[in-house]
Order: sequence, then structure tokens, then C-alpha cells
Amino acid sequence: MVKYKQHVADMLEVHKDLFLAFKKIHDEYEKDPKKWQKEFNEKGLELIPVMQRWENSLCSKSEAGKFGKFSSTLADKFRSEIKVHFPKIDHIGMDI
Repeated sequence: MVKYKQHVADMLEVHKDLFLAFKKIHDEYEKDPKKWQKEFNEKGLELIPVMQRWENSLCSKSEAGKFGKFSSTLADKFRSEIKVHFPKIDHIGMDI
């Protein structure tokens, strides 16, 4: 498995309870964004630091090495893999 995909899988496993709770709200938010916006943002704000920590741990080694120029691409791939599981993740903090 590609490293960024493994990192996302590990993150989801380590923080399973947090992501399962968010998944329920995320799925409801997809159906009715106006109704679920507040809860979606509240739970989503709990996820942002977790995702940033895991993204930083993935990219920190490549930033320091000779592959530093690929670090932003790796971060994008990491974020894209999260969107596979949570397509509306970028809507956290938005107000409809």
C-alpha cells in the first residue's frame, strides 16, 4: 500500500471513535446541509488538528530531505485520500 494511503488508514484506526462519530454526521450533512451544518462544523473542528498532525508526520521527513519539493504533492494526496472517506471534509467551518 502507498505510504499516504497507509497513513490515512492508520489515522482512521487510531482515532476510530472520533471518525465514526463524524462519519454519522457527515452522512446526514450530505443529505441536508442546512439542518446539520452546526453539528458538522463542531465535530469537524475536532478533526482538523488530528488530520494536521498526521499530515505533518507524513510530510516532515520528505521536507527535510532531498525530496522536499514533493512534500506539497504528498500533502495533496493525503488530503485526497481523506476525501475518499469524507467527500465534504472541506466544508468544515463553512456557513450555508
